[in-house]
Amino acid sequence: MSPYFSGIDDWGGYERLLPPEILHYIGKDKTQRLERTNGIVRQQTGKWHRRQNKFGKVWEQTKVTTRLVVSYFNWIWQHSRFNTTAAQRAGLSESAWSWHDIAIYPTIL
Repeated sequence: MSPYFSGIDDWGGYERLLPPEILHYIGKDKTQRLERTNGIVRQQTGKWHRRQNKFGKVWEQTKVTTRLVVSYFNWIWQHSRFNTTAAQRAGLSESAWSWHDIAIYPTIL
C-alpha cells in the first residue's frame, strides 16, 4: 500500500485541496526532522520565557527572537554527524553562514 494518498486516515481533504501534482505523504516516519526543529526552538527560547510572560505585549521582540533562533538553526549551526547546516543539506547554501551573513542578508520588511 502506497503512503501517498492512500486514505489511511480517511480524510478526503488532501485530494480536494492539493493540486494533483503535489504528493501528500501520510505517515509519522517523516516527522523526525520537523519535531527536532520544534525541540530546538523550544530549547533555545526557554531562556526568555519568564521575561516573555512579563513583557508578553512586546510582540516584535518575540518575532525577532524566534527568527534569530530559526535562522541560527538552519543557516549557522552545523550538525555534528554531517558537519553541515540544514540549509546546506537542503541545497540552499554552499557553506555555513555566520551571524554577519545573516545580518547583511537583504530581507523584505
